[in-house]
Amino acid sequence: MGRKILLWGLLLALIAVVLGAFGAHALKNMVTPEKVAIFETGVRYQFLHAIALILLALYLQQNYSMIGNHKGLGWAANFYLAGILCFSGSLYLLTFQPLCSFNYSKFIGPVTPIGGLLFILGWTSWIRVVWLNKVDK
Repeated sequence: MGRKILLWGLLLALIAVVLGAFGAHALKNMVTPEKVAIFETGVRYQFLHAIALILLALYLQQNYSMIGNHKGLGWAANFYLAGILCFSGSLYLLTFQPLCSFNYSKFIGPVTPIGGLLFILGWTSWIRVVWLNKVDK
């Protein structure tokens, strides 16, 4: 499980760097500065939670033998992944809304706070695992 979480974190961090470079260069010529700021927020949260996935994998690897039930870490990883998809993904789509003929923002807009809630659930799951597994090395 830790290897898969680590790979997801590394891949999503790579994608965040690519999207950040795109946002800093090409995107500024395509959309308004307000839309660029929305895009940058998506990239920032994707990158932060990709790093969280990497740290989660390292925490799991370091404490695997001492953690009685590591299912909560799997839940945390899944919440982070779903949060990136919903939160950052919706912000990316909202950035490109002006370039499309169909107005999908009324459908995508409500997905953003769901992604934020998923991030909160991910952090809560990790906190719960650490709290319940009071192991000091």
